[in-house]
Amino acid sequence: MMMIDTEELTKTYNGRGGCRGITLQVPEGCIFGLLGPNGAGKSTFVKMLAGLHRPDSGRATMLGRPLGRAEARQELGYLPELFRYQDWLTPAEVLRFHGQLGGLRPQETRASAFRSRVRDTLELVGLSEAADRRVGGFSKGMQQRLGLAAALLLDPKLVILDEPASALDPIGRYEIRSLLKQLRGRGVTIFLNTHLLEDVEELCDEAAFLYDGELLASGPLQELLSGTGDNAGGSANWRFRLGGWLPETWEELSSAVGGAPPSLLRLVEADKSGNTLLTARVTDREQAGYLCSLFIRTGLTLYESGPEPNSLEAWFLRMARSRQGGVPL
Repeated sequence: MMMIDTEELTKTYNGRGGCRGITLQVPEGCIFGLLGPNGAGKSTFVKMLAGLHRPDSGRATMLGRPLGRAEARQELGYLPELFRYQDWLTPAEVLRFHGQLGGLRPQETRASAFRSRVRDTLELVGLSEAADRRVGGFSKGMQQRLGLAAALLLDPKLVILDEPASALDPIGRYEIRSLLKQLRGRGVTIFLNTHLLEDVEELCDEAAFLYDGELLASGPLQELLSGTGDNAGGSANWRFRLGGWLPETWEELSSAVGGAPPSLLRLVEADKSGNTLLTARVTDREQAGYLCSLFIRTGLTLYESGPEPNSLEAWFLRMARSRQGGVPL
């Protein structure tokens, strides 16, 4: 089942900003990362999913139900980017309040089973030792952990996290990443809106890129980085490991194509025995296949061919610069 499924979802503010025509699917049981620069429309999209904004147009379902249905929201855990709890409350009191917001009756939030659930949730996010302290004395990182506890309290099937690690130190970020992996192992679907690219690289199975309110790319993360996805956002680096390379091979390649070898073909390494690694900038798999056949016709032995590993930062910048009219990286 698709936990989130949108078609042409649009929300603008007097015809400006927001996001437009977003068609996106988030499979069950994955960690999905939403990326884009500031002002791209990510928070608007997240708030529509959470029921805080009403779409201007388009269609969407969440957990198989139309967007906005109370039944879907009861199985949703949501951590907003900006939140604040009353200074005089303790974490247990905050969670009891959120339990009632989630549909529990006051007597249920005072029962032993719920108190046990509160203790387990605070321990899960690393706040068990601060359970009896007032929230007003919490650091930003502790506040963030408490917000995550509130999102996880009622054991949701889908969790939407808006910048969940923004106030955490490196140790805290590592612990939260470990927690999110643990939740994925339990079958929880996590929708992550974050600026921390290393967290996306570490955690996410799939990702999407928003720019100026429009969806430019989406799909499995490794396909996006390798440039092999349906909308991966431009050309990709492809690597070829070859045998039989000789000093005159460049000239033979030139003759095979009736001119110079492809200008984006680059010799990375070569040893005395003729084993060679080449990279090339290709626009699709068909172009990579053409290069493979070219190497074979030239008498080279093709040992390996495939997309070159790419960094998320380089992909992010390439996507943004291509839309700004600059030269892609």
